[in-house]
Amino acid sequence: MQEYLEFFQQNMIMSAVWVGLFVFLILNIIKTATAAYKEVPAALVTQMMNKESGVVVDIRAKDDFKRGHITGAVNILPSDIKEGNLPSLENRKSDPIIVVCKTGQTAQESANLLAKAGFEKVFLLKDGIVGWKDASLPLIKGKK
Repeated sequence: MQEYLEFFQQNMIMSAVWVGLFVFLILNIIKTATAAYKEVPAALVTQMMNKESGVVVDIRAKDDFKRGHITGAVNILPSDIKEGNLPSLENRKSDPIIVVCKTGQTAQESANLLAKAGFEKVFLLKDGIVGWKDASLPLIKGKK
């Protein structure tokens, strides 16, 4: 035990970095396990859309949406989700809702808000549209 204490004292910065990384990892695992949504890969999204009447909610700006979006996706801005302005989704509360952004990072808040609004099955496309493209899946261009 004395050797460990000596090591930590001689390598304070490295020890602090390792402790910080460990704490971050634990907090990330807890956040993922308690999230109101589940992160899913592109292949599972296509299955949800085809077999379970899943709805893709693309939260990117309208111009980005027009440049390329998933077939059948609905463009709803994060501000509309915050305000509860969801007329195109009101009758779909029990269907899978897949939230999509560019990289999968900014859609987390919108996914949580949808789950709080009473949507039963909320999912987040892993890696967003970038992941969709990486899986060589098609995008539709122009207005929906």
